[in-house]
Amino acid sequence: MADYLISVLLGIIEGLTEFLPISSTAHLRIAEAFLHIDLHDGFWKMYTIVIQLGAILALPVYFRTAITQFLASFPKGERGDRNLLTHPLSLTMIAFVITAIPSWLLKKQIGENLENLKVMAWAILIGGVIMWIVDVLFTKPRTTHMEEMSLPQAIWIGAAQILSAVFPGTSRSMCTIAAAQVVGLSRSAALEFSFFLSMPTMAVATGYDLLKAIVRPQNQDASEAAIAPLSMNAHNWIVLAIGFVVSFLVALGVVAWFMRWVRARGFAPFAIYRIVLGLALLVLIAGGLI
Repeated sequence: MADYLISVLLGIIEGLTEFLPISSTAHLRIAEAFLHIDLHDGFWKMYTIVIQLGAILALPVYFRTAITQFLASFPKGERGDRNLLTHPLSLTMIAFVITAIPSWLLKKQIGENLENLKVMAWAILIGGVIMWIVDVLFTKPRTTHMEEMSLPQAIWIGAAQILSAVFPGTSRSMCTIAAAQVVGLSRSAALEFSFFLSMPTMAVATGYDLLKAIVRPQNQDASEAAIAPLSMNAHNWIVLAIGFVVSFLVALGVVAWFMRWVRARGFAPFAIYRIVLGLALLVLIAGGLI
């Protein structure tokens, strides 16, 4: 298959799955396994990071009005009932820090799990079951807007997001949405906070991955593949550009669609998809097909 077509396909997969609660990491890993892409190749490591950056860009573009309003109302909020710790932007950063520190400390375990499709399969399956149960049981929210969130709610959601870092396949959005519903957020408020929390989380995570891939620390094993030095030609740049643009455009459409979907429907279809996919992956792994 031509590199251009592979780039379009992977860009679509990244854009479709990054913000849906079905795990983009697992879907990319599965696609790369079927396409026989060498995950240790410098170029494809760079490519995976670049298309994730394309998806990230969709969020500030889509939420540009809300971000501007939050910045203008900081720290008292639009209703004047917020403070330095309870403003939505502050709650987002607090939840991010609570996720980031343990994730940093557990980065070795995270790296090992990223290479393990069986771990991803179980994470997809179990996450789907949990998501379905939460969506059915927690139907009477106390918090209907992100602006009404409390500090304890943000702390809980940040702590829950650690699971998605440690166990790839769990899905960052699944963890934040389910955790938010458990502590009383409505589906739409849970989804909106999940998107806002994704911005610093993904920006830092992909930035760190890019730095780690390009710059090999002095104490890093020389056998570990790094991007640098990487010789890029016109073909490589075109492949990267295609993946970045496709991922951005698809992710932008998915975010807009998902916000409308959640306001009228629940998360059950995504939970069912996860359960079916998880079971299918376990069967394929057991049969040695992937």
